[in-house]
Amino acid sequence: MAFISGLTKTPNEAEAVLIAIGANLPYAGQAARETCQRVVAALRDVPGLRVEAVSAWYESAPVPPSGQPPYINGVVRGVASLGPEALLEALQTIETRFGRERSMPNAARTLDLDLITYGSLCQNDSHLTLPHPRAHERAFVLLPLQEVAPEWVHPSSGKTLADLLPDVADQEIRRIQE
Repeated sequence: MAFISGLTKTPNEAEAVLIAIGANLPYAGQAARETCQRVVAALRDVPGLRVEAVSAWYESAPVPPSGQPPYINGVVRGVASLGPEALLEALQTIETRFGRERSMPNAARTLDLDLITYGSLCQNDSHLTLPHPRAHERAFVLLPLQEVAPEWVHPSSGKTLADLLPDVADQEIRRIQE
């Protein structure tokens, strides 16, 4: 598969992207759900990213189980005219702005933004793996993803959401009522 640079692309080359949002710690006096809602606004301000749809919010138990507070999760569907590395950098900048500290894997956090897919790009390097290597194993990604991209097909496995959802049916998750 061809490598796509991190430089800005023309609008005709824009790619559909899926971004998972998660948080389980308060930040700046606001609950995790409020942080997630504010992050959607921050994503709308990223040059070269157009947010098209936002899922409902879900509450889920931490994966792997850890005794941490529950997570608030959602998925944003958008179109990016910047390359995947540049988009990842923008997501990490937003995470930092919202108090994200990278202490240890699976630690509780004020914000987690994961680039789930960038078009049908498949890449695996030390900086960015696409599609996200564990998204297909997590109900907190697949259920909100189903709301914003019901016809989504996993780029590397070719499996549909209907194929993947039964494998995560035993995970604790509930949709939060607005």
